[in-house]
Amino acid sequence: MELFLSTTTTTTTSSCLTWSWTNSLAPSSLFHTSKPQSIVVDMNKKKRFKVFCITKENQMTVSVTGATGFIGQRLVQRLHSDNHQVRVLTRSRSKAQLLFPVKDFPGLVIAEELEWKNCIQGSNAVVNLAGMPISTRWSSEIKKEIMKSRINVTSKVVDLINNSEDNVRPTVLVSATAVGYYGTSKTQVFDERSPSGNDYLAEVCREWEGSALKVDKDVRLALIRIGVVLGKDGGALAKMIPLFMMFAGGPLGTGKQWFSWIHLDDIVNLIYEALSNPSYKGVINGTAPNPVRLAEMCEHLGNVLGRPSWLPVPDFALKAVLGEGACVVLEGQRVLPVRAKELGFEFKYPYIKDALKAIV
Repeated sequence: MELFLSTTTTTTTSSCLTWSWTNSLAPSSLFHTSKPQSIVVDMNKKKRFKVFCITKENQMTVSVTGATGFIGQRLVQRLHSDNHQVRVLTRSRSKAQLLFPVKDFPGLVIAEELEWKNCIQGSNAVVNLAGMPISTRWSSEIKKEIMKSRINVTSKVVDLINNSEDNVRPTVLVSATAVGYYGTSKTQVFDERSPSGNDYLAEVCREWEGSALKVDKDVRLALIRIGVVLGKDGGALAKMIPLFMMFAGGPLGTGKQWFSWIHLDDIVNLIYEALSNPSYKGVINGTAPNPVRLAEMCEHLGNVLGRPSWLPVPDFALKAVLGEGACVVLEGQRVLPVRAKELGFEFKYPYIKDALKAIV
């Protein structure tokens, strides 16, 4: 059991002090299934002491694929810091051990493929984030691998869940997909009810989601369609910031394409909430509520960095480097997180300007 002790002085010069034992769970991040008990004690009618008691019942065991990726690393850190048991499902134990050293992550389990079954069985939930990055030059072989890396891992995870005995089967699967599901458009607005597009990435997302949808009907499934994730030391900004610092940053292509983004903290919080909140099921768009045109995003980034955003990168240059894969940045879609807002999810960074300031 963990304890949280807070004191509030009731005099005119009020102050608030907080202590915690171990790496603590803040009361606001507790699971909906089991509320913390609180005890309020008045001492000399001057101070109120509130003790929050968090029991083992609130702890989860979560298996995570794609844990060594940009989102996965931050999610593992968050779960571990909140004292949940984390099982990293990986194909490279050595890579995972470098990212999650024992001294910083005591108790964390790292498992290669032959051990996935034992990890998934007995987990409360599974988060599936695995997939080969798409921001590369697409050859026919790369396109096959982009599809295969998502379908194969998702199918394997679903099979392991479905073949588990009832008493050890996870009850929640949070599976990543992408806003590429909707295709691209300069004029349309997409939400969770919008139909799928007809390009390659839309096909990948349909197959990806179709694999996850085969999970046992008694397992709560949340499909998170993720936009462009912005954060430090990775993702799209890791490739853009160096260009701006060399005074070579600017819009890609026309700059009129829509940029549906989300801050790394918000996508991690959304996944975290989906693990614990039974209302989170079905498709949920993992994007900020205020998408922008790419030119506007570049202008804000230039302002934050103190660098001009005046040198556009022409279409033909990107196509020469990325081939067909250039469509990822030359085309876009305006996606709104309607379901997340209905569920009451609070975005820490709803506006691109604030998100970039926090990151840079």
